[in-house]
Amino acid sequence: MTITGVQLGRKEQELMTFLYQRVFDPILNSPRASNKLKTGVRYTIMRMEQRGNAQGMIEYFWSAIHGTDRSIGFADLMKQEGFDRFEEALEDFRVRFNDDFIRRP
Repeated sequence: MTITGVQLGRKEQELMTFLYQRVFDPILNSPRASNKLKTGVRYTIMRMEQRGNAQGMIEYFWSAIHGTDRSIGFADLMKQEGFDRFEEALEDFRVRFNDDFIRRP
């Protein structure tokens, strides 16, 4: 389930599984998703995997929500094509991947 071939730890795998189920897979598996959107999702996955740990992945998620010019445009494209954005997974993400998640072994 990795794009880069990086071996993920347990926490990182749990986090990515959540995002695959909620955001990535619906786009990657859809015949109606544009190539631009699928490429953007693969790029997002690659960038998250490059973070190397759950803390970095969580920080990347929050930066995507916070909004840069690129992430705002990508979120708009997701919405235009009828897919859930990171924002739709926000509440569940916030509860599940909180400080306690980072601190636990």
